[in-house]
Amino acid sequence: MNIAKVLRLFVRTASAHCDTEDGPAVGDGRRALESGNVNIALKWVHQDAEEEVREAFTRAVAVRDLSPQARDLADRYFLDVLIRVHRAGEGAGFEGIKPAGAHVPPQVVAAEEALSLGRIDPLRGLVDDDRWDELERRFDQAVALKGFDVDNLAAAREYVAAYVSFFKFAEGHDQEHDHQHAHVH
Repeated sequence: MNIAKVLRLFVRTASAHCDTEDGPAVGDGRRALESGNVNIALKWVHQDAEEEVREAFTRAVAVRDLSPQARDLADRYFLDVLIRVHRAGEGAGFEGIKPAGAHVPPQVVAAEEALSLGRIDPLRGLVDDDRWDELERRFDQAVALKGFDVDNLAAAREYVAAYVSFFKFAEGHDQEHDHQHAHVH
């Protein structure tokens, strides 16, 4: 199964998380702008849609140093394109980037903390015991792929697929096809 298909299957419910100002996709978009490396953001979009994001990045970078106002406008333009294209890949609409502090389920907050720490402990008590083995498997898969080279977009997108699968399961979304993510090539 190719990465684009996997992302379409698994990214859907991470959208409430990924389209917030303090979410991972916006954070990566900001890091891309500050570093000048669009690849940091491209892992959030399918390969067949990345050209639009590349073009928006080039336009934003070209004007963002003209003034503080130009920087704000250019950055907002790029982030809006990034998240809109990301959401389109999920089959979801885009209603703008939600403000920081928008409601995020406690399982998502704990899952972020778990990945940050490299330990699954923050999710204890938030996920039923009978789901724990599968949760650990998905967590281990995400952690194993976390150290990707930012310029290796295939590896970066494989990490995003594992990341999203882990988050979906932590939130209680575990449709049959979720199990297909583990051996993406």
